[in-house]
Amino acid sequence: MIELRHIRYFVAASEHGSFRKAAHALGIRESAVSRRIRDLEDELGASLFHRHNGGVSLTQAGQHFLLRARKALRQIGEGARDVAAIGRCEDGRVKIGIFSSLASGFLSDLLRVYDQNHAGVRIEFVDGNPAEHVSAIRQLRLDVAFITGTSGWSECETDHLWSERVFAVLPGSHPLADKVELDWSDLAGETFIVSDTAPGPEIHDYLVQRLADLGYHPEVHPQHVGRDNLLSLVAVGRRLTLTSEATTVTHLPGIVYRPITKEILPFSAVWSPRNDNPACRRLLSLARSMARSSKVV
Repeated sequence: MIELRHIRYFVAASEHGSFRKAAHALGIRESAVSRRIRDLEDELGASLFHRHNGGVSLTQAGQHFLLRARKALRQIGEGARDVAAIGRCEDGRVKIGIFSSLASGFLSDLLRVYDQNHAGVRIEFVDGNPAEHVSAIRQLRLDVAFITGTSGWSECETDHLWSERVFAVLPGSHPLADKVELDWSDLAGETFIVSDTAPGPEIHDYLVQRLADLGYHPEVHPQHVGRDNLLSLVAVGRRLTLTSEATTVTHLPGIVYRPITKEILPFSAVWSPRNDNPACRRLLSLARSMARSSKVV
């Protein structure tokens, strides 16, 4: 079989006109060059070089083969550079499922640093709930999802990266707006609104679980609007809602954010071990590094 090194040795010998000089340029022994070129000639069934005291010169067959050999090495080199560029994330694509706001916080910082380091990578975002994201990850339709919780998902890898405080969103005129921090008991008996799309259903379940522990079943009204318009509805007095810390940098007239005592929401990265996308691997590596740094601080 013809090996890549056979081609490299042949091209080097043809360019230097000598096995000795070719060996010196390649950093190997002259005998290795001579032996491998002889193997190549045996494999091809034709002599590639005239051998003489002053060195070597190409035969007619060698001249013909040199054109193809150089082209083959050039194509292999270009292919290797393309693959290396993908490995270094100079280009490529990563598809990310999100469940948190990108307005601020860990995820916002992560994506900003990643974009600075890998500007050639195209990033696509998909909103959705954790179950939808995990299903897409298993089918390799998503590279990674950043979702709430720390529990493991079958067929997936999970890594807890950061946490955010949970905030109640109130109209500025609400009596609870005068408090610096709220307890769940403060919110018992209140009426809430949530979006009918992610993360609305999850917030609904979260409210029911927390207030049920106090013996209350909250009234929660789903709204057919997105996250931003939901805040606007709070501003005009259409009840309360909940949000995570990353959203609180969004300043909207008529609303206030108040943290709920000791209420922390963990966030994790979830991905498939079968995913071999280098751009995704670099993103996960950066996420872990930033998570470790933030915990040290």
